Amino acid sequence: MKPLLIKEGRVIDPSRKFDGQADILISEGKIQAVEKNLKPSPETEVIDAAGLIVMPGLIDMHVHLRDPGYEYKEDIFSGARAAAAGGFTAVAAMANTDPVSDDPSVIGYIHDRAARAAVRVYPLGALTKGLEGKELAELGRMKQAGAVGFSDDGKPVVNGTIMRNALLYASGIDTLVIAHEEDSHLASGGMMHEGPVSSVLGLRGIPSAAEETMLARDLMLLKLTGGRLHIAHVSTAGSVDLLRRAKGEGLAVTAEVTPHHLLLTDRAVKNSGYHTNTKVNPPLRSEHDRQSLWEGLLDGTIDAIASDHAPHHADDKDVEFDFAPFGIAGLEITLPLMLDEFTSGRIKKLTLPLLVEKMSTSPATILGIAGGSLRPGSPADITIADLAQSLTVNPEAWHSKSGNTPFAGRRLAGAPVYTIVSGMVVMKEGVLTE
Repeated sequence: MKPLLIKEGRVIDPSRKFDGQADILISEGKIQAVEKNLKPSPETEVIDAAGLIVMPGLIDMHVHLRDPGYEYKEDIFSGARAAAAGGFTAVAAMANTDPVSDDPSVIGYIHDRAARAAVRVYPLGALTKGLEGKELAELGRMKQAGAVGFSDDGKPVVNGTIMRNALLYASGIDTLVIAHEEDSHLASGGMMHEGPVSSVLGLRGIPSAAEETMLARDLMLLKLTGGRLHIAHVSTAGSVDLLRRAKGEGLAVTAEVTPHHLLLTDRAVKNSGYHTNTKVNPPLRSEHDRQSLWEGLLDGTIDAIASDHAPHHADDKDVEFDFAPFGIAGLEITLPLMLDEFTSGRIKKLTLPLLVEKMSTSPATILGIAGGSLRPGSPADITIADLAQSLTVNPEAWHSKSGNTPFAGRRLAGAPVYTIVSGMVVMKEGVLTE
């Protein structure tokens, strides 16, 4: 592997509170130096990053790669290629596969496949056996096999005793519990956010209380048990308030938000003519909720941005709204969507260092994995973006097997131009090189 020198980019590294022009020297898969005016040796490959943003490799801590079992929607290789195209150097894969990732053998399968993927793939194990919420899965053995956290995402853990035991056990082995907060009884049969728009459309709604009551319960259990709890895809203003109070009390809770909950509301269902690519869980909420999510992201209540990449085959989505599965595919547009928000100036306090923190440094810290930093000695996982480059969202050109997005046709300002994993360029100017 040739040494690599990234020259004269704007380097943003929240782990060191660094934001300025610098060069980055990479050798043997590691960052060797971050300084000005580094001189390349004759064998060094050079990337001219003048005018570009150089950041620690982005980490998406919430994706569904559908492998094993649903490879017609996505697999580890296609999902990793989509991640590389979107500027991500690592992803964490949820456990709702078939068979469910609830034992060391499935975790081992994912690790074996991931070794040949374009980016780093970290498996998340199921919290309960079969995602049934009745009995804890073998968390300790799965952690030994490489699982970096545990979640029944896609399904809530309805039984409070099971969640209490999960938090206690996870605390004992120093691992992370990721919660999908939803009271399945309150949400039963719901298709979209419960409110005026759902009433007009005649669709059964999912109330905000379905998320907030479960979140309140789990925060109380966390206070009782200790440990670490991460809240997936926060969607309501009430949830942001609950998290803000919990953090004020010193609870070890973190949370993520998706681009679609930051950018869209339940009106997207109406405005799209019931398009099933607006059907997600948790649902797109009200404008008040959307604004509260931004406030939570900006003030530190929400720690990370994650795509919740949920690919589905076109045939699965090409049905009546009631019968379509929930989910949006997002790996290839999460960064462009966020850069577009920054370049537009719509969110006054949004900065590039904050975006890098939420999409790289914080996810690495929450998951306890390498990355999220450009310190010398760190893995040479790097994302380079160009704010002057624009793109039109075109799912037909994606590397993902699925294109279920409500953002098709949207023009975005800002795009990833290099994805570097372990010092190897895996994406250059939109073209995968692996």
